[in-house]
Amino acid sequence: MKNMGKMMKQAQQLQEKMNKLQEEMADKTVEATAGGGMVKAVANGRQQIVSISIEKEVVDPADVEMLQDLIVAAINEALSKSQEMVSEEMNKLTGGMNIPGLT
Repeated sequence: MKNMGKMMKQAQQLQEKMNKLQEEMADKTVEATAGGGMVKAVANGRQQIVSISIEKEVVDPADVEMLQDLIVAAINEALSKSQEMVSEEMNKLTGGMNIPGLT
């Protein structure tokens, strides 16, 4: 029974650390670009896009589809980088243990 109590306490401590990490991730950001830097997307650790920048040179009313593609590419890359950042931080916290649902 002592081992079960110890495991429960460790699980609770890990949960507290994970909650703190999730809060910290909201303040960390990653940046991704597309079109040679013409479109830039910034995402936070909660996989939310916090800003998008578009250089005016890439805005061509005759080719809106290209701009849309660049925006999608930049956003997808930013979200991918954000997920990778969170996964790396979670691995540091869990010591590399693969805990389903955490990464």
